[in-house]
Amino acid sequence: MPEPNQELVLDRLIHEPGRLAILTVLSSVKSADFVFLQRTTGLTKGNLSSHLTKLEEAGLVQIEKRFVLKKPNTSVELTKVGRKRIAEHWSRLDRLKNLAQPHPQE
Repeated sequence: MPEPNQELVLDRLIHEPGRLAILTVLSSVKSADFVFLQRTTGLTKGNLSSHLTKLEEAGLVQIEKRFVLKKPNTSVELTKVGRKRIAEHWSRLDRLKNLAQPHPQE
């Protein structure tokens, strides 16, 4: 079986819809708390927690758990690696889109 063109290979960790939604939200803010991420992505608490764990294990996000006014608060932010990988992912999607566009005959 031939090797796929690397331009066509997407990062499966990032491309999964829930994780892509999380990373997209985080790429537009400095950090976000768990409730904000849950509301903006529409994920359940369990799904969001599971996706965040995978992203943290991969070094894409940093999670900080603390108490604010005696209430638990979970804050999430992209790491430098996470910012780089999501930017590369969007760039790859743009290249794929361009490859799919009809090109005029020369």
